[in-house]
Amino acid sequence: MTETQSHFIVRSGQPLRGITAVPGDKSISHRAVLFGMLAQGQTRVRNWLAAGDTEASLRAAQTLGIQIERHDRHTLTIHGGELHAPRQALDLVNAGTGIRLLAGIMAGQPFASVLDGSEQLRRRPMKRIIEPLSLMGARIESADGRAPLRVTPAPLNGIRYEMPVASAQVKSALLLAGLFAEGETTVVQPGPARDHTERMLGSMGVDLTLTENYVTVMPGETLHSLDLNVPGDFSSAAFLLVAGTIVPDSDITLTGVNLNLTRTGLLDALLMMGADLQVTETGVEGGEPVGEVRVRHAGLKGVEIGGDLVVRMIDEFPVLMVAALCAEGETIVRDAQELRVKETDRIAVMAGELRKFGAQITETSDGFRISGPQRLKGAVVDGHDDHRVAMSMAIAGLIAEGETIVQDSKCSGDSFPGFAQILAHLSADLVEAV
Repeated sequence: MTETQSHFIVRSGQPLRGITAVPGDKSISHRAVLFGMLAQGQTRVRNWLAAGDTEASLRAAQTLGIQIERHDRHTLTIHGGELHAPRQALDLVNAGTGIRLLAGIMAGQPFASVLDGSEQLRRRPMKRIIEPLSLMGARIESADGRAPLRVTPAPLNGIRYEMPVASAQVKSALLLAGLFAEGETTVVQPGPARDHTERMLGSMGVDLTLTENYVTVMPGETLHSLDLNVPGDFSSAAFLLVAGTIVPDSDITLTGVNLNLTRTGLLDALLMMGADLQVTETGVEGGEPVGEVRVRHAGLKGVEIGGDLVVRMIDEFPVLMVAALCAEGETIVRDAQELRVKETDRIAVMAGELRKFGAQITETSDGFRISGPQRLKGAVVDGHDDHRVAMSMAIAGLIAEGETIVQDSKCSGDSFPGFAQILAHLSADLVEAV
């Protein structure tokens, strides 16, 4: 750990209590900028997530010649319109969503572009979008299926594509490319995947045909500007929901949370495990259902998780592993091989770091097995430049005996700026230090 890296210092023993909100939804914040730059007129966005990944998408839009006003950190006006050839590579840093959605957009442009990012992003697989976009006629050169992606102008044709694995990023890339293609583009889903793209494009006037398992878009659609209030990110709320469940005597209420069913698989998993959760819908923001969630400490039991539920909670498995350590009996997760190709191999990394607390975890090719409850002891652990790993380690520290230090915690700002401050507001004994 260098002197300039931040780290969490966590101690157990304090119940978490209070009412709070979480930052704006990361997936929707990416799309607000990228779709807003394609729209006619001015798109106004409030409660925008000002985090590492979304700021990368914003800078990419600016590099393409789009004017974006920052009224404050979380309020934007995006002046949409014609994109211009970038004079430099579009640097998405660590943003997997940003680079994959932009690949679909840039495939349909009359100029060349290069999409690149950090060494971490360069390790992430891009063939899942390159191959179907190539079927549409896109010309994309890559580094053996990884970034940098070099996109050359080419006419696109609409296709019918059956995704081998449900993926919101693949679906979104194809639908966005379909806006610039000849003929209709249909994406067939083998199971549930996040539908933020369809919801936002629909609210911007794009004519989509939707059924339970496929989406069709016609080319040449004009996107209309939006006035959008971004709901709170459920994936950020997940850390607080697990903390409230496993830390004794806790009682937390989260307000303004996005309750989109394609995102809330963790709620179902925690309820299966016996969590004390009360969910109340309060309205709709930008086509997304919004509400509040109250969570109180409860004893958990082990469960088996697989199939469609995995897709609806793929980002929440790191913190679910922490919850599973507190559950009575065995928790088995299968069909989660996608975790192997996230910012890190999250199964291996989480298992390795949790073992430093004394945890016993059995890894499998597509998931893990955990028998509990297990007693954890404070440790020095590492965030591995993966925001969800770093924050999961902090939540584990809230139930571990003694003090825990989470090195490399700065990455938590990729999706949840203010994570430590919000937990401290709820009375957690957690600080972020340099």
